Amino acid sequence: MLPVIKFALLPSVLILASASSFWALASSNKTDLDALIALKAGLSRHSYALDSWNTTADFCQWHGVICSLNHKQRVSALNLSSAGLRGYVAPSLGNLTYLRSLDLSYNLFHGEVPWTISQLSQMSYLDLSNNLLQGEIPWTIGQLRQLSHLYLSNNSIEGGIMYGLRNCTRLVSIKLGLNKLHQEIPDWLGGLSRIEVMSLGKNKFTGIIPPSLGNLSSLRILNINDNQLSGPIPESLGRISKLEKLGLQVNHLSGTIPRTVFNMSSLAHIGLQMNELSGTLPSGLGNGLPKIDHLILALNHFTGRVPSSLANATTIQSLDLSVNKLTGSVPPEIGALCPNFLILKGNQLKSSTAQDWGFITSLTNCTSVKGVILRHNRFSGVLPNSIANLSRQLEFFDISFNEIYGKIPVGIGNFPYLIKLGLSRNRFTGAIPDSIGNLKMLQWLTLDNNRISGTMPSSLGNLTQLEHLSVANSVLQGYLPANLGNLQRIVDANFSNNALSGPLPTEIFSLSSLSYILDLSRNHFSSYLPSQVGGLTKLTYLYIHENNLSGMLPDTPSNCESLMELRLDGNYFNGIIPLSISRMRGLVLLNLTKNALTGAIPREIGLMNGLKELYLAHNNLSAQIPETLESMTSLYQLDISFNLLDGQVPARGVFANLTGFLFDGNDKLCGGISELHLPSCPTKPVVHRQRITHVVQNAVISSASIILLLCLILALVVFSLKGKLRIPSVRTAPLAPSFMNDMYPRVSYSDLAQATDGFTANNTVGTGRYGCVYKGRMLLKESVITVAVKVFDPEQSGSSRSFVAECKVLSKIRHRNLIGIRTCCSDLNQNDFKAIVFDFMPHGDLDKWLHHDTYAPNSVKVLTLMQRLSIAVDIAAALDYLHNNCQPAMVHCDLKPSNILLGEGMVAHVGDFGLTKIVTDPEGEQLINSKSSVVGTIGYVAPEYGEGGQISPSGDVYSFGIVLLEMFTAKTPTEAMFTGGFTLLEYAKMAYPAQLMEIIDPLLLSVENTQGDINSIMYFVTRLALECSRKRPTERLSIRDVVAEMNKIMACHAAGVTRQSGSGCILVLDTGEKKKKRRGREHGGLPVLVIERYAGIRELQLTRWESSGVCVIKGEGYMDFINNCGFSVGDVVEIWAFKQKALRLFGVDIYQEGYQESPLYILFIKKGQLLPPPRALVVSDGGEEETAQDHAPC
Repeated sequence: MLPVIKFALLPSVLILASASSFWALASSNKTDLDALIALKAGLSRHSYALDSWNTTADFCQWHGVICSLNHKQRVSALNLSSAGLRGYVAPSLGNLTYLRSLDLSYNLFHGEVPWTISQLSQMSYLDLSNNLLQGEIPWTIGQLRQLSHLYLSNNSIEGGIMYGLRNCTRLVSIKLGLNKLHQEIPDWLGGLSRIEVMSLGKNKFTGIIPPSLGNLSSLRILNINDNQLSGPIPESLGRISKLEKLGLQVNHLSGTIPRTVFNMSSLAHIGLQMNELSGTLPSGLGNGLPKIDHLILALNHFTGRVPSSLANATTIQSLDLSVNKLTGSVPPEIGALCPNFLILKGNQLKSSTAQDWGFITSLTNCTSVKGVILRHNRFSGVLPNSIANLSRQLEFFDISFNEIYGKIPVGIGNFPYLIKLGLSRNRFTGAIPDSIGNLKMLQWLTLDNNRISGTMPSSLGNLTQLEHLSVANSVLQGYLPANLGNLQRIVDANFSNNALSGPLPTEIFSLSSLSYILDLSRNHFSSYLPSQVGGLTKLTYLYIHENNLSGMLPDTPSNCESLMELRLDGNYFNGIIPLSISRMRGLVLLNLTKNALTGAIPREIGLMNGLKELYLAHNNLSAQIPETLESMTSLYQLDISFNLLDGQVPARGVFANLTGFLFDGNDKLCGGISELHLPSCPTKPVVHRQRITHVVQNAVISSASIILLLCLILALVVFSLKGKLRIPSVRTAPLAPSFMNDMYPRVSYSDLAQATDGFTANNTVGTGRYGCVYKGRMLLKESVITVAVKVFDPEQSGSSRSFVAECKVLSKIRHRNLIGIRTCCSDLNQNDFKAIVFDFMPHGDLDKWLHHDTYAPNSVKVLTLMQRLSIAVDIAAALDYLHNNCQPAMVHCDLKPSNILLGEGMVAHVGDFGLTKIVTDPEGEQLINSKSSVVGTIGYVAPEYGEGGQISPSGDVYSFGIVLLEMFTAKTPTEAMFTGGFTLLEYAKMAYPAQLMEIIDPLLLSVENTQGDINSIMYFVTRLALECSRKRPTERLSIRDVVAEMNKIMACHAAGVTRQSGSGCILVLDTGEKKKKRRGREHGGLPVLVIERYAGIRELQLTRWESSGVCVIKGEGYMDFINNCGFSVGDVVEIWAFKQKALRLFGVDIYQEGYQESPLYILFIKKGQLLPPPRALVVSDGGEEETAQDHAPC
């Protein structure tokens, strides 16, 4: 039996050391100063607001800091709202124990709300709203018994409303809206009797509205809008006598509205829109709401008539009953309410007689009406002339989608502030009133789908604020007024399906603001298509089909770079299809059907990689179908019917689609897939050599002899001059690099210029040290492919040398994780033009994925944890290939995120080999110096290079470590925060291993569900990065070991994701200190067990008490027991480790599976005080006694 040694107390040495190092209570002003400095240190960016935060000034004078009058040098309020701060909320704020008010709103704080805030026992005002905070609301926040205002809205906080908040009985205002809170709204919220404002909108709450909320007698504002609540509206809400605003819109509430709600005399705002409420509106609806100003019941299922009692709600400003199933006529008394906005659209309301328009006549007595929206109803009859007497403040008048007839009243032009006029889809007749030109503020005019006739009034040219114009589907005649060119803000214009005639006014095509649609189709326009059409550079859709236009198609439409659809079919255009049309790379649909076009189909159309539909039928096109069309992967509809085409039909791409390829009426086509039933193509006749005449033979031989003689003479002259001038031998890049063999096609400057549209800025995908990279489409080896063209700047020092080096390296390597080269170009006829053509990487470089704009988090997708691990594995594999599998071996020397490109499937490819060093080339030339000047990029380059050290593979390993840290922290090594010797490495060391979640990329947390998974992986990734980035090259891991460790980490994460049990994931990271065959590794002399949810964390929150008085901390696949030594729920404990053979707690033997050989045992110590070990704790190692001071914390 093992000897037993009982510990009653920990040694005093440990007590004193721990108390002084970690848990000494703050009682001086230095505590507050340190807490503020720690807050600033946790920021990655701050504005001028914190310029005063320096130790040369009294911190009580710092910006935003207010010190207590009763307790000198103690901070009582901290207000840094809208200070442009970015970083995490430092846990050290919990040491500001006299703090009563904390306002950090409207900044860019990320990470979690620190649990240490619960230590601020005097806190009454807490505002962390409008940041990027994540995680859950700390449930220990319930310890803030003085809290009266809690504002956490507009963050990304998850979870539910923590139970601990029920202890905050002094709460007056709570705002948690615009987060990701879910679960059900707790019933106990109804017990916070002092609450006046409760805002929980725009979350993901489910379940019902708790009836207990009706007990909040002091409540004035209740917002639970934009959630997923269901069930009925509780009748108990009608008991809240002081309620002024009730916002329940955008949920799934059903049933009828309780009548008690319409008898709440204090209510000013009712928002119930976008639910599933039903029933009829009470006949006395307006009698019990004397203070109502906004009544919004839209987008429900209400039936019946509009109650005339609404006339008693005399204070109403906005009445919105739209999109329901209301019937009958509108009571004339409604107009007497004089609301600012009357919105009744989307019902079944009607006007059978002239009297039914009485509500409009009543509205003419109102001076503040701004909006009358009646669209999508069944109003009929003639629009009363009294409409001209509506308020001159009118901004919106929309009666579209009704059955109103007669002429448009001339008085419609009486409203100088009108913004939108909607009269479409009625039965109006007559001309467009000239008076519409008086509406100088008009932005939206829709007159389409009526029976309007006459000509377009020139007064429309006065509407200089107009953005949307539609007169389609009427019977308008005559010319388009030239002064429509005055509409400099127009976004879309639709003149289609009328009888308009004459030439197209060039002024319309000068409206560069047109960005959506210009539809001139189905009219009688004649003459030619003006070249000014190229001025529509922002337009998306251009329709000019079915007119009488003729002449040749101009080149200028190719300037319309944003165009997605171009329809010119059904005209009389002749001549060839312009080659320039292929420059419209954004085009999705091109229709040139039913014209008189001739010539061949341009093979350049194959470069239009976004084109999906191409219609060329009913023309006079001839020659063969270009083979480039079959490589267009986007093209799914091609109609070339009824032309004069001949030759072979390709068999791939759209040509293999029986429904997508139409070719009737071309009698000379042959070949294609068998299902097309075309005749086979004739074989080309073979011309035998015997038939070549002696005359031709003699001519060829003579010409060859002359050329050979000239070449010999030229060579002798050059050799002679070189000898006389004594030109030294210099290795330069030849016209076609000699080390590029025949497998690389020859391309010229003009080939690359055409592929990139003349190297335009729109095709630029990146810039580098020696030039720019352009995206292009070009024909290589009989296939049209997308490429990246890296053009070297000849004026940049070292660019020629970099070009030769990169070509030479790329010609020797081939690996799935290295950028693939297509060819090189060195064209001395074009100002020493040099370029390399690569495979195009569709997802750009890693740098852009890690550092996109925080203000636009939705503009770029965030890399997931698995994607980051996979990319890191790819990078390591690429370096392993360069270091160990190349002959000769190579060192990259410039590894950084901007040189790591992401291809299909997010596979990483290492690129930019301009600084790569080859150990020896095949001719034995030494290309790598024993000593080197600084090679690489600041922040990523190995430190020995800056000291003239030898270039070696370990330098790449160092750079890999830095890149690995950047991938998981989203911080570059050159950020402003890294100054004065504080580097990204030191930043990671500071957080390792216990605070890694404080430095992790906050956007990574936004896309991962389980922070435990991230924490585990972050532990191992950071440890590996630190091992790679050691200062001494000899202490770094080899790249082969790095590959092995990265594969283990990724395999662990994959296993954790797919495993159904909760056993967690255990990893081995062996640096060679003690290579024993077991599943642990030495860390400070102690084996470390890393479980999925708690890896690398030294602090755990106690979650609950069992009835036995023993706290149970549950992890993924293990549990530990501690006895009740003064712990309480919400305490945070420190974990200390002991390497022992056995551990007993309350008579229970504790072993960790897989660690019987050398298990890990822990002692829990409450943060803030040092506890003795439990009396039942028995430690034995089968030999000598071990004491706690022999071991450091994990």
